[in-house]
Amino acid sequence: MRIAVLTSSRADYGIYQPLLRRLEKDPFFDLEIIVFGTHLSRQYGYTISNIQEDGFIIAAKIESLILGDTPEAISSAIGLTTLKFSSLWAAKKEHYDLVFCLGDRYEMYAAVSAGIPFNIKFAHIHGGEKTLGAIDNTFRHCISLMSDYHFATTEIYADRLRQLLETENNDHVYNVGSLSLDNIADVELFSLKEFKEHFDIDLTKPTILFTWHPETVDTETNVSNIKEILETLTQLENYRVVITMPNADTMGNRVRHEINQFVSQNKNRIRSVESFGIKGYFTCLKHCSFVMGNSSSGIIEAASFGKYVVNIGNRQKGRASGLNVLHAKADKNSILKVVNKIENSEPPQKENIYYNGGAADKILQILKTTNYNRQ
Repeated sequence: MRIAVLTSSRADYGIYQPLLRRLEKDPFFDLEIIVFGTHLSRQYGYTISNIQEDGFIIAAKIESLILGDTPEAISSAIGLTTLKFSSLWAAKKEHYDLVFCLGDRYEMYAAVSAGIPFNIKFAHIHGGEKTLGAIDNTFRHCISLMSDYHFATTEIYADRLRQLLETENNDHVYNVGSLSLDNIADVELFSLKEFKEHFDIDLTKPTILFTWHPETVDTETNVSNIKEILETLTQLENYRVVITMPNADTMGNRVRHEINQFVSQNKNRIRSVESFGIKGYFTCLKHCSFVMGNSSSGIIEAASFGKYVVNIGNRQKGRASGLNVLHAKADKNSILKVVNKIENSEPPQKENIYYNGGAADKILQILKTTNYNRQ
């Protein structure tokens, strides 16, 4: 079975890894990877190098990222990505039996939409979810409507997909759980000493793992929100703060500027990292005191490490979360109130609503038993 996987960022590549490893090892499948988006940007860490180091076959590199962060720049990037993928699909329309796409990014939407006139068959991971504070919500549902196979992370999302799809392709909606959680069993983490040697960060000290992506629905509040949140971090003097940098979104450069300025003024206890890689990120997640920000990782993965999450603002609004996730407004008093609650609570149980027991193996079994490539 000839499989391609679309990856546009460090985030989706980290999620894909358990699936990629199993597809690579199984002789039933012929795997190729199509790389685009921030993977090819030096500003965002040139993370295509991680894919190359892992030894996967890269079939194509599509450069279509526009580094501006205005709505016009994002819209132009969608158009350019669509245009470039139209040429790719024209050349490869008979080459793949199935193409995997993941998530809700605008560049992923563009790559998939370009394939529809060529009848490219897509399998979508992480469909049916809801994030009301981001335009990604719209792109996610569009990608689902353009896909043939659907691998949801909870039964709630699988049901939402069935409602969205109505009778079309309804038989190919599966709740497999979150792929990223397979990495917990697959990936050997750094020791604390190794982590310090790699990143010059000492996780033996109380640490907040922080990630803030722009809210792309109410964009005008992004600068004031990030300033308020960073000011709040200065008051949490008992913690070191490790910041992972934001996505390439509307106003992403503005948010990035505020973070860089903040880090430069607080070098004694604030560090920023462009790209940890899954091994580094999970090591930091394992040893941090708690997670803060608005990343989907806080919603999906933190529970498996028994970590509380201060989820701030509206970006993840509507996404199902466990009892370890505590919500706060982008307001100093609201955030400090939640942190105080965490500090006076017992650690949460390692229960995760997104775990369904080996998502990657389930996906491979489904592909084999449905004989998709012979339909």
